[in-house]
Amino acid sequence: MVSLTADLSPLRPDRNLALELVRATEAAAIRAVPFIGRGDKNAADGAAVDAMRAFLGTVDFAGRVVIGEGEKDEAPMLFNGEKVGTGRGPECDIAVDPIDGTSLTAAGRQNALSVIAVSDRGTMLDASSVFYMDKLVTGPAGVGVVDIRLPVGENIRLLAKALGKPVDEMVVSVLNRPRHEALIREIREAGAGTRLMSDGDVAGGINAARPGALTDMCVGVGGSPEGIVTACAIKALGGHIQGRLWPRDDEERQRGSDAGLDMDHVYEADDLVRGNNTLFVATGVTDGQLVRGVSREGGYVYTESVVLRSASGTLRRVASEHLVSKWL
Repeated sequence: MVSLTADLSPLRPDRNLALELVRATEAAAIRAVPFIGRGDKNAADGAAVDAMRAFLGTVDFAGRVVIGEGEKDEAPMLFNGEKVGTGRGPECDIAVDPIDGTSLTAAGRQNALSVIAVSDRGTMLDASSVFYMDKLVTGPAGVGVVDIRLPVGENIRLLAKALGKPVDEMVVSVLNRPRHEALIREIREAGAGTRLMSDGDVAGGINAARPGALTDMCVGVGGSPEGIVTACAIKALGGHIQGRLWPRDDEERQRGSDAGLDMDHVYEADDLVRGNNTLFVATGVTDGQLVRGVSREGGYVYTESVVLRSASGTLRRVASEHLVSKWL
């Protein structure tokens, strides 16, 4: 197996793979712009998927989509098992979400992202047979402190103590869904505040792990593809992530079991993505806490992206300007 970045030697060029992948997330984000606020999430997703697939085809790597996005709602998708890249260079597993937050994009709301996560071939959990996952994400202070098996109130108190802040100053991000009514109530009864997300739990998880962000913890049931993507980012941030698969019915539970997944197992970071060699790239589609969305001024389109690399523990921001005549 060829490693993405086996060491930090300046002679190894593979670290540049992340910057190449930024081109694909930029393309997906820009192509989604005409659909922002237009009410058609599948049209936005389709444009982003087509752009991402085209640009991934130009990158020198042998990528295999381990977990894609779209099957659960019959949206356009980069399908599981699809091979992307030129076939030259490192052999990789990839998880993709051309738009994390298609509903956000369609409504013109904040925090929609285009994301790609990459790890060495054979290291990424294939959770595609079960569409949802219960997740707990924090920053480095939560490592060895919180546990998804504990009540959320206890985790809030433990993390507050580790952070050295009062419980009533804690803020917990959770998707605003009917399934989370009891969870939201427990968070508030513990004395913490909530930041309810209408969509886009990748950004929610990453923001919970970043220093100086507006949230301390991200909890609740979201997509399993988003869980794998988030895990790649959390490894670069030194944070904490755990996940439990959340089958919707007996048929899905059986399908997951047949695929070798354990519905009762708590998947730790190293279960979701093995090793310390992950890349995560994201470009803002709409404005959010993590990155600014695509904007246009005169003859230029502006994008902002983040690149996280676990081998070096770095988060880089990439600000780009693109000629409108080449894109829109």
